[in-house]
Amino acid sequence: MKGYHLGELEELVLLTVGILEAGAYGVSVLEEIKNQTGRKVNISAIHTVLNRLEEKGFLESKMGGATEERGGRRKRLFAISANGRAAIAEIRALRNRLYDQIPPLALEFSHGY
Repeated sequence: MKGYHLGELEELVLLTVGILEAGAYGVSVLEEIKNQTGRKVNISAIHTVLNRLEEKGFLESKMGGATEERGGRRKRLFAISANGRAAIAEIRALRNRLYDQIPPLALEFSHGY
């Protein structure tokens, strides 16, 4: 196991870029996280995480075309890299292994702790 260590927001952003596919950019990631989780995140935090994930090799980016709605500015579009897909698969497998080890009764009853 290579060991991909991501923080909670990093994991959310990586998964969200995967959901959005070719339409992933800062604001779309922010809105999708809010829609999916109800969580409010600062746009600068999203940009920081997108940049960090690209530096780690989990994301790739390219500049999109200029649009009138953005005053002629271009969007930086993100996509999951092969390394990012491997990280998602490993994290999911790890979480599933851990969840699968919880005894069923442990989730049904409170032990008063």
